[in-house]
Amino acid sequence: MGGGFDLAAKQRQLATLQAKAQTPDLWSDPEQAGQLLKRIEVIQTEINNYQATEQRLADLAALAATGEIDAITADLMQTELQQIIQLIEQLENSRFFDQPHDDLPVILSIHAGTGGVDAQDWALILERMYLRYADRQGWSSQVLDEQAGNEAGIKSVTLRLAGPLAYGFLRGEGGTHRLLRNSPFNAQHLRQTSFALVEVIPELPAIEAPAITENELQIDVFRSSGPGGQGVNTTDSAVRLTHLPSGLVVTCQSERSQHQNKILALAVLQSKLAQQQAEKLNQQKQTLKGQQIKADWGLQIRSYFLYGSQIIKDHRTAVSTSDVAGVLDGKLELFLKAYWLWDWQRRQADPSA
Repeated sequence: MGGGFDLAAKQRQLATLQAKAQTPDLWSDPEQAGQLLKRIEVIQTEINNYQATEQRLADLAALAATGEIDAITADLMQTELQQIIQLIEQLENSRFFDQPHDDLPVILSIHAGTGGVDAQDWALILERMYLRYADRQGWSSQVLDEQAGNEAGIKSVTLRLAGPLAYGFLRGEGGTHRLLRNSPFNAQHLRQTSFALVEVIPELPAIEAPAITENELQIDVFRSSGPGGQGVNTTDSAVRLTHLPSGLVVTCQSERSQHQNKILALAVLQSKLAQQQAEKLNQQKQTLKGQQIKADWGLQIRSYFLYGSQIIKDHRTAVSTSDVAGVLDGKLELFLKAYWLWDWQRRQADPSA
């Protein structure tokens, strides 16, 4: 069956995790123990699915070899084959999600860049795209903070998306997204280039999150400007946390309770701080390797051409599609799968990448 799923490697990984689960102090940290048992369950399910799919494929081949197939049986075999193909694809995709935080919820932030009102409208379009994708996946989604644009669109938004392998699925979306279109915001409908920056980080469990003390925080509360009803908008329920040592700022106004907003904001702040620390470490490694990392608006990962022969192109994988409407409606599978393969091959070639 498909060469992308390494059964022996999965079985070794399962045995290692099961050995860890047998340690006497497993439940000294309930949260970490729960994550370990969850990972064991996921890998065991992958192994069981592989073996079951292998048996279904053998049964189908044996039936075909009899040569005694009527029209009804042929239709049933075709349906079974399509189901098997889908299962094999899912199993082969599982090799891409070998990073420590792939199975965690994702904090996805979008910031309008250069391009004025067009850029703010573009940020809103991207927000809808990711929310639609989450909806198609059956994930839960939450708008933690949203800053409205001056005339249209949004200046920024922070989303929390939770579902199986949420961070693993979307970790390749971080970077600059470029829009080229005839602007609907000027009378001449002149061609306009707009940018939006997408940031993608895992929501770390408390056990992994960096410790932040109260004296490292500046806490501001204010009246929420977002949706949520009268209770949200008439009380000082929104919270802004500033981490003084790093300068990181996080705002949350999605909940009616100031206390709940503070908890959510702190979780996002801890995840952002961990990401910042990881990026600094990675930059140090790249410097030692003699490579330079440039982090600015010029790092465009994908361009969206919404004029003429409309097309969307990913600059890392070179994958493109003319289904512009479908992609902006959340049909991201083509680009996500291409990135998973590209990233996996890159890491296989250079394990330190």
